[in-house]
Amino acid sequence: MTFADRLRDGEPVVGNWLSMSDPAVAEISSGLGFDFVMIDTEHTPSSLETVTNLVRGVQAGGDAAPLVRVPWNDHVRVKRVLDIGPAGLMSPLVATAEEAESFVEAARYPPEGRRGVAAARASKYGLEFPEYVDRANDDLVLVTQVETEEAVANAGEIAAVDGIDALFVGPADLSRALGDLGAYDAERFRDAVDRVLEAAHAEDVPVGTLATSRDDVDRWAEVGYDFQLVGTDAGYVLQGSREAKAAYESLMSEE
Repeated sequence: MTFADRLRDGEPVVGNWLSMSDPAVAEISSGLGFDFVMIDTEHTPSSLETVTNLVRGVQAGGDAAPLVRVPWNDHVRVKRVLDIGPAGLMSPLVATAEEAESFVEAARYPPEGRRGVAAARASKYGLEFPEYVDRANDDLVLVTQVETEEAVANAGEIAAVDGIDALFVGPADLSRALGDLGAYDAERFRDAVDRVLEAAHAEDVPVGTLATSRDDVDRWAEVGYDFQLVGTDAGYVLQGSREAKAAYESLMSEE
């Protein structure tokens, strides 16, 4: 089964989040056995050339599916990233069914969408041009983020849009939109998440989120998310460095 098949079938896939620009990090992440790797371009300075090398790194490192979070639900940005050849895209701040439909339209070739046809890296620079164009609409994974009260209210309608494969709750942005950044155990936040899960599951659409700690992994599993991105590359560097530094300082203080 492909990653798209597994995600659509609701299997508990696990991903890693990349915000650093070195393709070696992408290669390592894929080699660790993650089902997918999310390459962030919303909150990073990565250029298209950098994203291309990160996708190459994921594909070279193992069997993980490279996904890219585009910086905005914009047709120009979507088509340029898709020509690189990722397995799918995630769009931030999709709050209505109409916005979700626009995202799908940008990502699909006619007649289902308005994506332009080109002999780019996605089709091996034209070597597999007809084959890629024939299968791309079905193979590409499209995920929209739930990060606002409006998106929570419209979660069912968004999930019902043909072509949307999963919803993804952005915990930091949603908690901030609800008035209390990082208050993931607050009743208002939990209620919003429950509403998203119920609405999406009614449409047989899986819902995922980001866990930045072991506590988060446990918390989100208990809540009932279908898949998780567990940690970020920058977070791993920070955590490992802090732990190593603390171990050394503890040892030196005992002498």
